[in-house]
Amino acid sequence: MKQENIRIFSIIAHIDHGKSTLADRIMNSTGTVADRLMKEQLLDSMDIERERGITIKSQAVECLYKAKNGETYYYYLIDTPGHVDFTYEVSRALAACDGAILVVDAAQGLESQTMANMYLALDNDLDILPVVNKIDLPAARPDEVAEEIEEVLGIDAADVVPISAKNGIGIDDLLEKIHEAFPPPEVVEDAPLKALVFDAKFESYRGVIIYIRVFDGEIKKGSKIKMMATGNTFDVAELGVFTPAESKVDSLMGGQVGYFTASIKSLGEVSIGDTVTSAESPCIEPLKGFKPVKQMVYCGLYPVSSDDYEDLKAALEKMQLNDSSISYEPDTSVALGFGFRCGFLGLLHSDVIQDRLEREFDLDLVATAPSVVYRVHMVSGDVIDIDNPSKLPEPNLFEYIEEPYIDMSIYMPKEYTGSVMSLCEEKRATYSDMEYLDKTRVILKYSMPLSEMIVDFYDRLKSCTQGYASVEYDFSEYKRGQLVKMEIAIGGDAVDAFTMIVPKDKAFYRGRELTVRLKDLIPRHQFEVAIQAMIGSRVISRTSVKALRKNVLAKCYGGDISRKKKLLQKQKKGKKRMKMIGSVEVPQEAFMAVLDISEK
Repeated sequence: MKQENIRIFSIIAHIDHGKSTLADRIMNSTGTVADRLMKEQLLDSMDIERERGITIKSQAVECLYKAKNGETYYYYLIDTPGHVDFTYEVSRALAACDGAILVVDAAQGLESQTMANMYLALDNDLDILPVVNKIDLPAARPDEVAEEIEEVLGIDAADVVPISAKNGIGIDDLLEKIHEAFPPPEVVEDAPLKALVFDAKFESYRGVIIYIRVFDGEIKKGSKIKMMATGNTFDVAELGVFTPAESKVDSLMGGQVGYFTASIKSLGEVSIGDTVTSAESPCIEPLKGFKPVKQMVYCGLYPVSSDDYEDLKAALEKMQLNDSSISYEPDTSVALGFGFRCGFLGLLHSDVIQDRLEREFDLDLVATAPSVVYRVHMVSGDVIDIDNPSKLPEPNLFEYIEEPYIDMSIYMPKEYTGSVMSLCEEKRATYSDMEYLDKTRVILKYSMPLSEMIVDFYDRLKSCTQGYASVEYDFSEYKRGQLVKMEIAIGGDAVDAFTMIVPKDKAFYRGRELTVRLKDLIPRHQFEVAIQAMIGSRVISRTSVKALRKNVLAKCYGGDISRKKKLLQKQKKGKKRMKMIGSVEVPQEAFMAVLDISEK
């Protein structure tokens, strides 16, 4: 294998712009996968990826391409996730590449994830090859989109490759363009081993399988390697490349992409973005860009049946083996019993993990409303992080609370600017900038509390823009806020699953909306059920679920009024006694009511 004939690249695109289809077509056209084994979205191995049309895990594949100049090129394609929750994984996968194919839908043009991933690619100094896909659609406007790419990205419209990945139009031209547009890997001769970990997965019998791109040196079977971030050392048990099935090799040299196993028992021992080097003669400094994975959204997961608690615990342990970005710890709730407080990268990540737990482990789960990590500055001078609102200390014990803010970019048609700005203002967002992509589309930039994003922002944004808007965001900093803890008491008892940390000036509105919503969801009992929103000992909103009453006066046909009063008094005493010993049943859907509240 000649290193000058190696090309390592990724495909970046917005959701549904044809990234997975193009990857299928490249593998098909280069003969990497036989026609009889070919299927749609071949690199999306999980059922949930196929159903939702999203990529969750990075995949890599080695393709051999016989060019028109007679040379055989080794194309290493690294398929990456496209959603904002997996931005760090995308950045590490792009760091393993030398180029990126930027796929843009010929009908829709540039979108938010396209732009965000393109900026990630530029940050990693990658060469970009723009491609306009779906040129066979009736609504396609390839020439306009090519001009749009030229205006926004500064790439000559003449260099844009028009294709239809679904029908195979223009794929041969694209394959030729790849080895012309992307450079071969730069490898320093006789340098010590330096390789980037861009993904990993767990298998029961082999342990952790680590995906790497070798920059310098060579890694061989049996060699002793060291992880520079953790300091752990291992002996390489197996090496291989992806074709896309795993194919064993004896060594991987500089410029190659592949995998290795080393009898590593847990994904927790491996960090995405880490640098692999030789334990005997290590490299001087690691590759740039590594940072620990940080959970942004937390929610409680509880089994519907308390008998399933151990099964949920075992399921989370197995899930963490396959996805080290999940964190969990035991938690208890008065209303929901025993469960776990889980941390996720974002809302989509939490939704996917909950879906996988229910499908793969046959569990029925109740998830509480998601919350963020608040930073509490105590009177004593200590600073503590709170991921569960019910754990917030008493007001006299802390000075102030800080909440996480995000820098957000909203891509949309310009006619929706007014309604989106009103929504952002309502969500406590601070305007920072506005850019026009072209004559019809605009980017609005805001700084907004993350807690406002995770309640109902996505749904309302899609509603007020008829589904045309898309969002990209990054964590920016913690800012001080006027925040209070709001509790919901049902039948006089505070339900910890409904506890929220809310802005002080919006507490009344949030409390009123939630109590009214819960009134419709909690069934009527034999006694009256009071639903109260409280800040400390002060009730800020109250509604009641009326009691079911038997008509005890039905048998009284006339007679003295004292007889009727006696029956009503007897019923009243019975209701009072029942209220003392009765318990309120709260249905599952009530715990997600927190997500549905919105200010009127």
